[in-house]
Amino acid sequence: MFAKNAALGLAALVVAALAAPAAWSEDRVLGDPDAPVTIIEFASLSCPHCAAFHRERLPWIKENYIDTGKVRFVFRDFPLNRAALIGAMVAHCAKPDQYFAYLDLLFSKQKTWAFHEEPATELAKLARLGGMSRRAFEDCLTNESLADRIIQSRLDAQKEYDISSTPSLVVEGKLLAGIPSEEELATLIAEAGS
Repeated sequence: MFAKNAALGLAALVVAALAAPAAWSEDRVLGDPDAPVTIIEFASLSCPHCAAFHRERLPWIKENYIDTGKVRFVFRDFPLNRAALIGAMVAHCAKPDQYFAYLDLLFSKQKTWAFHEEPATELAKLARLGGMSRRAFEDCLTNESLADRIIQSRLDAQKEYDISSTPSLVVEGKLLAGIPSEEELATLIAEAGS
């Protein structure tokens, strides 16, 4: 069961991903796929700053840019630790139309599970609230291919965009670390859309 993956730890999974990289073509996207501006967020589900971004800034981006067809928003995992990795796995095991609802739940309940001695135990409770069966949850956490793809995605982000902290946003190729102000985002989106 999960004990095998837990024993491996994040470092061993990173080594495994480097040895046998797996393609990642499962971007989770909010908004019009043909929107003129793309924002890619790199975040760790155990990162308090990422939770703050999802609570404070993403609703503003959604209301003003995603819902109006101006921005295509892509979320990519950048797990900083084992808890973030298994949280990302659970979100990816949700039905595709529930992915962002799971992210919202995991970020809003981050203090409950991400810093718990046994994050998988707390994640199981949240997954059940989201409608995931116990069996589906257990299968998800033993899916080594999924873990490898998530870690490979992180490694690719480090290489391609020089991501070193979370949250990090890439707005049409320009990297922003941390939580940018509404004004800063509005300016970048306007520049990228022109």
